[in-house]
Amino acid sequence: MSDVFENKTALVTGASRGLGQEIARSLLAAGANVALCAAHDFPAPPGKANITTHVADLSDPKSPDRLIHDVIAAHGRIDILVNNAAMQGPIGPFESVDFERWKDVFEINLFATARLIQLVIPFMRAGGGKIINLSGGGATSPRPHVSAYGASKCALVRLTETLALELKPHRIDINAVAPGAMNTRMLDEVLRAGPDGAPLEFEAARQRKETGGAPPEKAAELVTFLASPASDGITGRLISATWDDWKSLKANEVEGTDLYTLRRVTPK
Repeated sequence: MSDVFENKTALVTGASRGLGQEIARSLLAAGANVALCAAHDFPAPPGKANITTHVADLSDPKSPDRLIHDVIAAHGRIDILVNNAAMQGPIGPFESVDFERWKDVFEINLFATARLIQLVIPFMRAGGGKIINLSGGGATSPRPHVSAYGASKCALVRLTETLALELKPHRIDINAVAPGAMNTRMLDEVLRAGPDGAPLEFEAARQRKETGGAPPEKAAELVTFLASPASDGITGRLISATWDDWKSLKANEVEGTDLYTLRRVTPK
């Protein structure tokens, strides 16, 4: 796949650790030029000439504009945007959580992501592009006691579906990825909150910490597929890295259908 990413530049947010780091490795291995972003200084992978690192705290509403400016200055183009940066936010009953902290989750998970998408569209218009949003848990099912995260990610998936229709004439594909339940920083946050923080998730989180979660390599492989020409025409979809047979997915099989979308099911 390395030749299909020749001269292509991908911007990956939240790329200093965990899934973001694995996505960066996958895209680099496939031959892409990669701009990595995190909220703090972090080292670039050694021996890679086609990589730059950028510090951007996406909780600052002005940071997306500065980030895109810096990436264009360094690479001259952005062909692929991977919105991986996210925060889980307050854990606990909605009636008692700090509402300012609750709103902060939307600043990163939805507003910063939306602004980055808005900013990259002009650079993708001429030759098409790929936008991949990481949806995470809670987008398709309730997540009690982790309401900010679930609500923000559900909004992100619907934004993905909406923009897919707007951007289709410009050959810009936009999709969401559900990476599966991984052993990441967010899992540790649930455990630290204890059984009273998110009681419906705590025991499953504890077991997953002991036995291992979904491998981030699977999600990174899916992101790389969605960033490549092999996925051309697949757009406006929420695809699970662990449950869906995405390797055989074809655009003509899903176009005009409700497959891999947020929809209401009604009785016949």
